[in-house]
Amino acid sequence: MKIIQTGLIAMAIAAGLTGGASAYVEGDDYTAVSSTAESVTGDIQFDDFSITFANGKTLEFAELIADHFIVGGKTVPASVYSVSKPADPVLENGNRLCGSGKVSYVAAWNTGDDLTALAVFTGDEAPASDEEMCASYTYENR
Repeated sequence: MKIIQTGLIAMAIAAGLTGGASAYVEGDDYTAVSSTAESVTGDIQFDDFSITFANGKTLEFAELIADHFIVGGKTVPASVYSVSKPADPVLENGNRLCGSGKVSYVAAWNTGDDLTALAVFTGDEAPASDEEMCASYTYENR
């Protein structure tokens, strides 16, 4: 009986250290460089799980749905995410991320020169290109 109790205690401790407790992991930091990014989102933290804006509001991602995207008619490597709870949060200066509906998809790609573009989308269908975006923002990778 004592062996079973010790084993159960060890399992409970292991679960608490690995799966039972969630640790906050900071995303990569990005500095707003486009006028839209400066006035709407401010600087952001971005990773494969969420995006956090300068005012602390967050959009969490449900899943990565594509690793490429069409920008200006050309296919580029990108990360396209579905948003777990679509929203259009109020951000810097009372501005909204999209302004025309709840953001349901986010796409990000490198534009060169250590810059990253972020596009946001509304609707039920995953975007295939930047033509469908409701807004875009540009950031410098820190």
